[in-house]
Amino acid sequence: MITKPKGTYDVLDKEALKLQKINRLIEYTCEFYNYDYIRTPIFESRELFHRTVGETTDIVTKETYDFKDRSDRELTLRPEGTAGVVRSFIENKMYGSNMPRKLYYNGTMYRYERPGNGRNREFTQFGVEVLGSNDPAIDAEVISMPYHMFLELGFKDLNVKINNLGSKEDREKYKVALKEYLKPHLNDLCEDCKKRYETNPLRILDCKVDGDSTILKNVPSILDYQSEESTSRFKKVLEYLNFLDVDYEVDEHLVRGLDYYDYTVFEIVSSEEVLGGASTIAAGGRYNDLVETLGGPSTPCIGFACGLERVMLAMDAFEENKKRPIDCYILYVNEEEKIKALMLAQDLRLSGVSVDYDTTGRSLKSQFKEADRNGAELLILLNSEDLQKGLITVKDNVTKEEEKVDENEIIDYIVSR
Repeated sequence: MITKPKGTYDVLDKEALKLQKINRLIEYTCEFYNYDYIRTPIFESRELFHRTVGETTDIVTKETYDFKDRSDRELTLRPEGTAGVVRSFIENKMYGSNMPRKLYYNGTMYRYERPGNGRNREFTQFGVEVLGSNDPAIDAEVISMPYHMFLELGFKDLNVKINNLGSKEDREKYKVALKEYLKPHLNDLCEDCKKRYETNPLRILDCKVDGDSTILKNVPSILDYQSEESTSRFKKVLEYLNFLDVDYEVDEHLVRGLDYYDYTVFEIVSSEEVLGGASTIAAGGRYNDLVETLGGPSTPCIGFACGLERVMLAMDAFEENKKRPIDCYILYVNEEEKIKALMLAQDLRLSGVSVDYDTTGRSLKSQFKEADRNGAELLILLNSEDLQKGLITVKDNVTKEEEKVDENEIIDYIVSR
């Protein structure tokens, strides 16, 4: 038997219900926040991700799916969404007077990592990118948006961890101080951190091996090495978050795992027990230099990404995962009634009513049970005698009240209910 590849999974039954609920909320939220949908290719030039994400990051050194096509072009399955959006922004010349561009995506990503709880090799990410605004208010909006989405889904215990990486000059000053502090402790760090010490010492703060060590807990604070302008901007972001009712805490060790971040970085953390303690369900930050790095004009940007698998897993703690009820179920017995059911179902669906009927030869008794299983609010009972008189029986599946309705008025009657 052919089985699915390791690190992938099928979405069906209860998982499908959760995913549909999340996707509906994503579309609804982005519409009202005035974000436009964008879809980029699943595979892109290898150079795009290696230049943007960073050659020394774990994603590039250990996790990207790199391959050559039949024309010997070097390609990579997208491991994250920001790089592709920025490439599209430049290639399609979206910059100009119509700024900022507020975009969102929702699609599959690929990383070759060990599968685990809420972690897969093929996974789905929803994210937003705002290109063309450096206003601290947009930082607050980009953080508030997923935070309140999660509250809408039913999350109870949410917290935003936030930090300020400052400007490029700020970070260079901090790297010097950080390396000076870490130098006596190099032998006590993991092998990856020893390499990062030379290539990108900031990444040591994001280490999953030494993250809880006393050495890293006592590193100098990056906030102490920032200019007055950077500090003032960060205070403004926090002020706006207060106005938007976002529960946050400043985490001076938070740096995030991608090389392109500057200024604001954040993680939204849930403490739902199913994830095994506190776990990040969305994260992002500002990347003011990335567009220019890829050959575009200087463009300040900020965004976040959210792994839907982790959100779905956390929802197990509070989500009932009940099947979405339908509006009507049509019941019939003979072929004449079946043809009417088929036609009526189509007319109702085209009028915005969710409808179903039997296509497996069930008895009338079994059809009633199927209607209940689907949570039908109304039952449409077809019988030949009524149809000859131009009538259709409609039954309220809650109150059990019945009413005979003129066949020519049945659509308006159901829609108005």
